[in-house]
Amino acid sequence: MTTDNTKMPIILIGNSFKYEVEATMKLFFSTAHYTFGTSREDITGDEYVIAEVSEDGNTIAAEVKLKGSEAVSESLRTDDPSVNEQELCRLIFHILSEKTGIRPPWGLMTGIRPVKKVLELMDAGLSKDEIFKRLSDKYEVTEKKLQLAYDTAVNQLPIVEKIDSSAVSLYVSIPFCPTRCSYCSFVSHSMDSAMKLMPEYVSALCRELEILGDIVKETGTKIDTIYFGGGTPTSLSAQDLKTIMEAVEKNFDIGKVREYSVEAGRPDTITEEKLHVIRELGAGRISVNPQTLNDEVLKVIGRKHSGADALKAFELARKVGFTNINTDLIAGLPTESAESFRNTLDKMIELDPESITVHTLTIKRSATLFADGNMNCSNPAAEMVDYSIPALMSHGYLPYYMYRQKNTVDNLENVGYAKKGFESYYNIFIMDETQTILGAGCAASTKLLYENNRIERIHNYKFPYEYIRSFDKLMKKKQEVRECLKKIKFLKLR
Repeated sequence: MTTDNTKMPIILIGNSFKYEVEATMKLFFSTAHYTFGTSREDITGDEYVIAEVSEDGNTIAAEVKLKGSEAVSESLRTDDPSVNEQELCRLIFHILSEKTGIRPPWGLMTGIRPVKKVLELMDAGLSKDEIFKRLSDKYEVTEKKLQLAYDTAVNQLPIVEKIDSSAVSLYVSIPFCPTRCSYCSFVSHSMDSAMKLMPEYVSALCRELEILGDIVKETGTKIDTIYFGGGTPTSLSAQDLKTIMEAVEKNFDIGKVREYSVEAGRPDTITEEKLHVIRELGAGRISVNPQTLNDEVLKVIGRKHSGADALKAFELARKVGFTNINTDLIAGLPTESAESFRNTLDKMIELDPESITVHTLTIKRSATLFADGNMNCSNPAAEMVDYSIPALMSHGYLPYYMYRQKNTVDNLENVGYAKKGFESYYNIFIMDETQTILGAGCAASTKLLYENNRIERIHNYKFPYEYIRSFDKLMKKKQEVRECLKKIKFLKLR
């Protein structure tokens, strides 16, 4: 089950809890494939999972057969489907924990925003001990992870409490990279294949920024933060980057923007000319993302730069005058050792950036690594993450935002650490979901926030040629943005 790409049957009898049952399975088998059926006749092969809610009796039952060994566990059925779903997943979780010897540190929690659950309990007036007990009882999260989530919530709370829900943030998508990393699942395109589309893409993006700018001005909406992401925005030429940033400056009032970030990302795309463009046109925060300083690991994941190149890029950003630099690292990259990761982290701490984000390798279906299955999951990611937490906190880097993803090695998390006063507002807003975010560009998503925390999303086309070809059709959806911005001035979400 854990070493090949055969499909294990999941049989759902008397229920439709497909999403959560599969998510529970993936806590133990992150790259496995599944088929789904509704009766025992749908079982194929020697391994299976049966999740059954009795229709005419009083039981919930989980039956798992794995590596020739079978186990069954039962519980009482209730009249609440959500309780039945949670209990059914708990039964499967306990069987798999016993059979595999794996104890997922986040327990049964499969959502991407654990900190939001802590914040909700804080808002309800619960003490730290009460929060720990509530989440431990419901999700069986380990105390170590509860402490990390709680620390993150404490550091995030002063910022969350001051969110201006009548303001919006702007996300600008540059979905291009020099090459595609083996772990990447984002909709990004290599510069070699995208060059012929670049003039039309830049033109269309600037037109969209103009349209969104008109809506923002018409509704009297304030822009709170701006974030250029991708892809790698610095994949663009200095001139194209300048053209897009000038469009932002022309169409939005950036004088009151609290944070303007650009992902410089890949060190092999960073030049002094581009850094000057970014700084002179208003961005004060950038990311330089080596992921690792181990040259051999960089080759394995498809990066074309060296560790030394990453250090030079960081030093260049300092030379140009950036005083708010983030660096991204990934724990659990293929062939990376715990010692190698420690060396990278220690070196980054020595460089003294304002923030460091520690991601854990996530193997998405659309990433090259997924095809190789669990052979890529053998690195000691948990050891790396366990080292990073005290190492960063002892040097004044405090956890301020966190998210989790499916198929993450060792069921771990991604955490942003920052020195006090250098927390990224945008990163918090996107995770806390308490501010409207306008997305511009290919693959960007606009997230509109309404009363009662209702969220509506407008997705731009994923591929540059679709975005360019169907631009006018896409812009018709912007009417909903206008109507939302007219309403959010009166929102009180917290």
